[in-house]
Amino acid sequence: MKTSRRGRALLAVALNLLALLFATTAFLTTHWCQGTQRVPKPGCGQGGRANCPNSGANATANGTAAPAATAAAAAAGNGPPGGALYSWETGDDRFLFRNFHTGIWYSCEEELGGLGEKCRSFIDLAPASEKGVLWLSVVSEVLYILLLVVGFSLMCLELFHSSNVIDGLKLNAFAAVFTVLSGLLGMVAHMMYTQVFQVTVSLGPEDWRPHSWDYGWSFCLAWGSFTCCMAASVTTLNSYTKTVIEFRHKRKVFEQGYREEPTFIHPEAIRYFRERIEKGDGHEEDLRLDCRHERYPARKWPRLQEPGPSEERGAWR
Repeated sequence: MKTSRRGRALLAVALNLLALLFATTAFLTTHWCQGTQRVPKPGCGQGGRANCPNSGANATANGTAAPAATAAAAAAGNGPPGGALYSWETGDDRFLFRNFHTGIWYSCEEELGGLGEKCRSFIDLAPASEKGVLWLSVVSEVLYILLLVVGFSLMCLELFHSSNVIDGLKLNAFAAVFTVLSGLLGMVAHMMYTQVFQVTVSLGPEDWRPHSWDYGWSFCLAWGSFTCCMAASVTTLNSYTKTVIEFRHKRKVFEQGYREEPTFIHPEAIRYFRERIEKGDGHEEDLRLDCRHERYPARKWPRLQEPGPSEERGAWR
């Protein structure tokens, strides 16, 4: 029993440690959700007016014509006669798509041109109506990790006290309770964050709203942590229940074996001795009956009459 109980305790500790590592990694990373954002192409000033296809049209519209540039473009055959330049980009051709990924704390978007990332606080991006739910999700995630730490510590103590079964059972029960509570808090925290993100997709800033998105590897780690946490709690409860059942079975077997032990003195003889002791009569007859009953326990001996004084003296002769 000791070996199997220790094996179950080791399995619960390993699952709890795995859940703790997954939860901490998911809490600190920014890949809960990821996807693409559609942003307008940068203006001509960002890439140089020489690369702008409608620079002549923009200049004419602004009232600052560039006749030299227009004439040069027409002479070189790069534009139509009259110096008018047109842009044939319509629909999605006028936009660029950049990748983004979001976590509990930050949302990072890819810089145009692939020169790095720009990160913003996700708490600032969330709508005002959802900030309270987001903070509640953050607090629940912190409590989830703290309760996992407490459960892991209790499980380790239960391993070290494996020789003392009673103390081990107490630690096992507390570890199971803390682990179950942490799993429930983690589930609530994950669901609240998912709700906040979906609302932010619809009501968040226009320059941030994603064109398409999906869940990332941090989200998978978070739910994997919840799965390991619940598996650890079930293993701990199973270990506690199985140990208690084994103890009850052993005690029942011991009590049944104790009741089935043979009685060397007949109950009627015990009653007879008790009555004789209460009356205070002679001990010789008690000793003789005691010897008879020890030799023949199944025989029913009749109640002997009181001997007279002469018979008693003759017996001693």
